[in-house]
Amino acid sequence: MTAQQPSSSPLTTVSTATLAAFSDAWNRHDIDALMSFMTPDCIFQTAAGPDACGTRHVGTEAVRKAFAAAWAAVPDAQWVNGQHSVQGDFGTSQWTFTGTAADGGRIETDGIDVFTFRDGKIHLKNVFRKARPNLPAAK
Repeated sequence: MTAQQPSSSPLTTVSTATLAAFSDAWNRHDIDALMSFMTPDCIFQTAAGPDACGTRHVGTEAVRKAFAAAWAAVPDAQWVNGQHSVQGDFGTSQWTFTGTAADGGRIETDGIDVFTFRDGKIHLKNVFRKARPNLPAAK
């Protein structure tokens, strides 16, 4: 009996450090870095939208545009206090989203990304965020 050989391509896994680096790319507003974490057939499901899943964006170009739209809507957007967890091909990132709304109101709300991974990359980013009215503009 012979031992089985490992597959020809090493298994790459996502770690909490990977998710922390992904979060850092969001806070730098670095679209190229963000997309480097995603599979070519990636899926992004937003917190809001007309469907039960929010709005579903599929594929590199659609996800790229949707990610960039977050910064267009809230130019000072930040995801702070990140806590990341990975278990096999599943992971989460909890955070507090902050920024300034178009009317000057302050946004501060908690949320979580639920991820599925494939081949060492993020395949699905599914966002859940608390619904909270914006706070009065800072004076």
